[in-house]
Amino acid sequence: MTHTSPPAEPDLTVDGTGLLCVTLLLRLRERIDAAPPGTVVHVVATDPAAPLDLPAWCHMTGHTYLGPVPGERPVYALRLTAGARATRPDAPWHPLRRQEQPRDR
Repeated sequence: MTHTSPPAEPDLTVDGTGLLCVTLLLRLRERIDAAPPGTVVHVVATDPAAPLDLPAWCHMTGHTYLGPVPGERPVYALRLTAGARATRPDAPWHPLRRQEQPRDR
């Protein structure tokens, strides 16, 4: 997990206004599923746990947490990385177990 200055312009924004982090992570995982590595994501998160949960989720998955974005709204930035650890679609706070991981055919 790296903490650097977040870019001013995101490639993707996930609005989690009014959501608890559990629901926010479900939405975040769904929205980034097809996004390529290097994508900068801004997450709007009003849950007071977000400043702890988002860096922890990035650490667990291997994505890069860039930190809070200055402004009037509570926004946090992250950058998607190649080779990030996959998480369960129904519980993105849990990594996929080896037997759950998709296989290349």
